[in-house]
Amino acid sequence: MAATTSITPEILAKYEPVIGLEVHVQLLTETKAFCGCSSKYGAEPNTHICPNCLGLPGSLPVLNYRAVEFAVLASMAIHCEVRERSIFARKNYFYPDLPKGYQISQYDKPLGEHGWIDIPTPAGSKRIGITRLHMEEDAGKSIHDGFPDSATRTYVDLNRCGTPLIEIVSEPDMRTPDEAYEYLTRLKEILLYTGVSDCNMEEGSLRCDANVSVRPRGQEEFGTKAEVKNVNSFRFVRAALEYEIERQVEVIETGGRVVQESRTWNSQEGRTYSMRSKEQAHDYRYFPEPDLPPLIVSAEWKAEIAKSMPELPEARRARMIAEYDLTEQDAQTLTATREFADTFEASAKKAKSAKRLTNLYLSELTGRLKAAGLELAQSPVTMDGLVVASDLAEKGDLSSRQLKQIFDIAFEKNEDFPVVYEREKPQQISDPAELESMIDQIIAGNPKQVEQYRAGKKTVAAFFVGQVMRLSKGQANPALLNELVTKKLDA
Repeated sequence: MAATTSITPEILAKYEPVIGLEVHVQLLTETKAFCGCSSKYGAEPNTHICPNCLGLPGSLPVLNYRAVEFAVLASMAIHCEVRERSIFARKNYFYPDLPKGYQISQYDKPLGEHGWIDIPTPAGSKRIGITRLHMEEDAGKSIHDGFPDSATRTYVDLNRCGTPLIEIVSEPDMRTPDEAYEYLTRLKEILLYTGVSDCNMEEGSLRCDANVSVRPRGQEEFGTKAEVKNVNSFRFVRAALEYEIERQVEVIETGGRVVQESRTWNSQEGRTYSMRSKEQAHDYRYFPEPDLPPLIVSAEWKAEIAKSMPELPEARRARMIAEYDLTEQDAQTLTATREFADTFEASAKKAKSAKRLTNLYLSELTGRLKAAGLELAQSPVTMDGLVVASDLAEKGDLSSRQLKQIFDIAFEKNEDFPVVYEREKPQQISDPAELESMIDQIIAGNPKQVEQYRAGKKTVAAFFVGQVMRLSKGQANPALLNELVTKKLDA
């Protein structure tokens, strides 16, 4: 939770935040960007390295073909124009975990430019511009042992050094921390659908730097920005932005001046701290990488890469709403991941009613999984089992009460739905004469409700249906029961 400042909501409302995000995404290649070393996460320190990773004299970079394909695919997925001829550059700076003393990146001629992502806001859909998507290599990792004690030692692990990255830089189009959160959520969703990255923030596969400034409302000119570095969850990005906006407003309101700097987020304290003054582009002394030729993405190569583009989340949601008669919220849930959307659609094609299947998944399965602390892959009721349940319900062979009972037993005994159904075989009463006898009994015992119905209060029919269901111990055929109750009351 973000620390609070002394700024009141009234003062805060006088200012408009301006937010832009820089997102670094590790590409899901087997090897690094410019050498054949493994890019697999979690190996023993300094075991996935070579002379190229170590920046030793005489080693030369060789561009990873697969990394280019992934970068182009990501560019197209976020509507960027893919440049036919892009240039790699050296970005010069010194960190202990950057053995070459420079990072191979792209500067004035990036791979992709002028893209966009639409995000939901309370006022409707909003388009966030994307300035650029460029390729680069990752640095190594410094590990600080003993911090904050005086006996601190720093170790350097270069396994990550040279891992292929794309950096996606947004336009400063976001005006609230919530918009930034939605942008990151949609961007991650798109990248996961394309399969170019696993976007695992805990392992550093996706990292976010947030640029934020404030200005008096109505002012065109941007304020001085601060950059909050390497925040490791979307929730913390939102909290860090909330804190930083209030901090900057407080600085201005108390007569101070916001300085351009890099800041770090402390999640335990809920506040940001200054790290260093912010570098300008000229501080990096960019110049073209002499050991790499220009990257040429021909129209033919681009068209070949485009063939691997999956149906993206927004398009898939729109199609599923039309095809399966889903609500927007249902479609959002069912397309949260490409893997589950594929699983659901395969099941929907087998089921008699996709709508019924959706309702059972959302009403009967997800709640039980959450209560049991299980993922879908651990569910005793499989998607094929859910199809069986859906079809039985659709045919009217099981009442909602019987369905719930079978689901309860399935979770209790860790068995799939068809197994429990075949063993229990709950009998449904579908004999009209038997149901009419029960209905007559309930009608005779409730003359007041009968009068209400005949006086025009037709909703009272639900009362009689419920009473017969109780009398039949949930075994009455619901569709037939509703029909017979109405017929009897109208007689």
